[in-house]
Amino acid sequence: MEKSNPIRVSSISELHRLLQLPKPLHPMISLVDNAKMSRDFDFMYHPFFLDFYKISYKYSTNGRMGYGQGFYDFSEGGLMFTAPNQLIYTDNDPSEDIQYFGFTLFFHPDFIRNYSLGRNIKRYGFFSYDTNEALHLSEKEKKVIVGLLGNIDEELNTSIDEISQDVLVSYLEVLLNYSNRFYKRQFITRKTVNHDILSSVEHLLDKYFASEESLNKGLPTVEYLASQVNLSPRYLSDMLRSLTGQSTQQHIHDKLIEKAKDYISTTNLSVAEIAYQLGFERPQSFNKLFKTKTNQSPLEFRASFN
Repeated sequence: MEKSNPIRVSSISELHRLLQLPKPLHPMISLVDNAKMSRDFDFMYHPFFLDFYKISYKYSTNGRMGYGQGFYDFSEGGLMFTAPNQLIYTDNDPSEDIQYFGFTLFFHPDFIRNYSLGRNIKRYGFFSYDTNEALHLSEKEKKVIVGLLGNIDEELNTSIDEISQDVLVSYLEVLLNYSNRFYKRQFITRKTVNHDILSSVEHLLDKYFASEESLNKGLPTVEYLASQVNLSPRYLSDMLRSLTGQSTQQHIHDKLIEKAKDYISTTNLSVAEIAYQLGFERPQSFNKLFKTKTNQSPLEFRASFN
């Protein structure tokens, strides 16, 4: 990260040149065998941006992958997703002989722009996850993903016609839907770890409001909580939603209302003073949120409590 400014790669053809690969079979979508990428160049050890999507299926016979605050065996294989304009870099020492095998799929936003997938791709939140939040596949799941990548490879090696794009976009959508299903499974199977994260989030919010950090720093944000538990904001929200049915923002609001009720019922502070104490810039915003959550205004709640 300290070497130089990030490199921007604007096209899949340009990326193939940088990776010392043959020209892509299609200018807007490419499936690359990871083992065929040359390791005799500095590009992969510079931070870089891609102007297109990247889905990478990797496994290693001699490496581990960071995941949150721990490490997981990478031999079973995992999927990583990157959206356009995300900063990509590696922490690996170039001198380390760690071999990652598998395939990487690249596709440009223009390739799906006129399809429903182009309008809906932001629904697949895992494109906003960090690389250490990869999807770790079971043996059965691995067969599904490898099979779909094989279908894409076969289609790319077929003569391009007027139906090719429709077929490839359909395979992409199926691949993403399966990935969505498998991530939901991962949230469930890692429930013990995820419950620990939930407890950490609850503790962080309790501490934030108890120490009156909100008065000095404003309302706690999703980004703040995610950074404290070493997860990306989107992954944290999706994980909490799988456990509790509520996003990180909803957890913040619930804790905030709980603290507001304490202030209203146990102090003589005005509603405006309570709003500022909690980190709101405008009392009107506090009033609106409180009524949305409780079906009462703060003053109505105080009157009913009394």
